[in-house]
Amino acid sequence: MSTANNKQRTIGKKVSLTGVGLHTGSDVTISFLPAEENHGYKFKRVDLEGEPIIPADANLVVNTQRGTNLEKNGVKIQTSEHVLAALVGLEIDNVLIELNAAEPPIMDGSSKFFVKVLEDAGVVEQEAEREEYIVKEVISYKDEDTGSEITIIPSDEYQLMTMVDFGTKVLGTQNATLDNISDFKSEIANARTFSFLHELEMLLENGLIKGGDLNNAIVYVDKEISEATMTKLEKAFDKKKLSVKANGILDNLTLHHPNEAARHKLLDVIGDLALIGTRIRGKVIANKPGHYVNNQFAKKLAQIIKIERRNKVPKYDLNLPPLMDIHQIMDMLPHRPPFLLIDRIIELSDEHVVGMKNVTMNEPFFVGHFPGAPVMPGVLQVEAMAQTGGILVLSTVPDPENYLTLFMKIDKVKFKRQVLPGDTLIFHCSLITPIRRGICHMQAYAYANDKLVSEAELMAQIVKRT
Repeated sequence: MSTANNKQRTIGKKVSLTGVGLHTGSDVTISFLPAEENHGYKFKRVDLEGEPIIPADANLVVNTQRGTNLEKNGVKIQTSEHVLAALVGLEIDNVLIELNAAEPPIMDGSSKFFVKVLEDAGVVEQEAEREEYIVKEVISYKDEDTGSEITIIPSDEYQLMTMVDFGTKVLGTQNATLDNISDFKSEIANARTFSFLHELEMLLENGLIKGGDLNNAIVYVDKEISEATMTKLEKAFDKKKLSVKANGILDNLTLHHPNEAARHKLLDVIGDLALIGTRIRGKVIANKPGHYVNNQFAKKLAQIIKIERRNKVPKYDLNLPPLMDIHQIMDMLPHRPPFLLIDRIIELSDEHVVGMKNVTMNEPFFVGHFPGAPVMPGVLQVEAMAQTGGILVLSTVPDPENYLTLFMKIDKVKFKRQVLPGDTLIFHCSLITPIRRGICHMQAYAYANDKLVSEAELMAQIVKRT
């Protein structure tokens, strides 16, 4: 993870937009509201009791047929991708999205109208820095059944390329690129969704696109169209006369771009990858993308980011004078050599503490653990973390020299790497719950050589010396 040199952004005021829902055919109102720092994107169903909130999270995707559909505790949001693409395209980080139905209005099948209303709201810079995930290695996901594949490679900024091959003469192979997200509005936002005639017939037969008309989807005629089918379509779209243009598009809808289908697929990728929840610095290359493969890739990348965040090594300047040296530590802790396992305290607050230990070959435990292959025992790493946490809990009493610190519980202990002579261990302990009655419940991490070496949940209590 890295912090980019720019601030998080939200919108200046509440704005709303009304249109027809693609699947229901009913009027839907969507509202965008300013949100606090680190809020991200969240949907609120204002038509339901309690006005439940559904975060824009890849792990909440339950269905990718005809759109990316989210669900939490039985509450659904359908076709979220066009709205989310507009927010990412305008580089807005924090917004609450209110809906009075399960889906946003389809509008013209693109992100254009969402971009316009968000621009009307104005963009407001916030104080917090925007976090970005910087891609350092190639990450891929491939759907073996369809051949669809998404890859992300290192790049200086967020870029995207889509390559689509629909296997039909009317559409064929198309590519689209976006070299800078700031070009989203002019290059991608107005690219409309599309459908093939054979898909459209099936959807109409099953009543799945009640809000569809010829203004919110490009229809490619990929087969001979009978008079009966044309009559059925004219009735469905409430048109007196439909025709097929020379370029294979139903009726007289004019393309905004020769490769509008590929551009819309790129728009979908941007919207679906917004569900990762983190800005990305890397180049996405999507071959035959679709909502399913987009979401599988988003889940994979989100998990990688989660692991890297968890294992992220904090940086401390060890050349600065310590907050507490060994003498001050011994004034507070009851431990003494050879069982005093921290040398310095670097940071201390009401909720966290950072300690340090230089591991030398002179440690007494190396005599037997192990002869000829010295490795610091994992149990002593946990003890050192606990002693660091002891400083945190003892700092809450005025006379720490009159107390002892005792272990109560250890959970979720993991040892990642060996600790060897010459390593400098950094211990970071933070409260999981507030300190009560001298009981301290902490999440503790130990780092060495810029890597996580061990972690544990610890519970300790201070008791008065008898």
